[in-house]
Amino acid sequence: MAKPSKKLIANNKKVYHDYFLEETYEAGIELAGTEVKSMRMGKCSIKESFIHIENGEMILYGMHISPYEKGNIFNKDPLRPRRLLMHKQEIQKMLGKIAQKGYTIVPVEVYFKGSLVKVQVALAKGKKLYDKRQDIAKKDQKREAERDFKIRNLG
Repeated sequence: MAKPSKKLIANNKKVYHDYFLEETYEAGIELAGTEVKSMRMGKCSIKESFIHIENGEMILYGMHISPYEKGNIFNKDPLRPRRLLMHKQEIQKMLGKIAQKGYTIVPVEVYFKGSLVKVQVALAKGKKLYDKRQDIAKKDQKREAERDFKIRNLG
């Protein structure tokens, strides 16, 4: 059987800058019909979103799904909290980890897996300012090295 294709809808590049990602999980997401149609058109953003665990359920806050143009009365609030679907054991494991200081759960990307909308969530530890500076310095060094390599090969 062929593996379902993965079509990226939205990703959160800021996560890689602000956190060290320890473990990643795949979660389903509870959506209304017009929200799925809007996502098929790529109208989704997780830039400002975050995840909380409440009553043993994972809730995604701040995910913006633009209203579907043809949805009129069936459209939901674009920023409403959405429930993530994961196994109870995975949620309990994450709950134990975020009880430790410095850990949080962040959404990394939203994508279609076959016909289902999935969210990749990561258990993350916050970076300090000096960690961010080190990352920026490494990126600059890599860019310089690639530029030098390109100049040497052309000349």
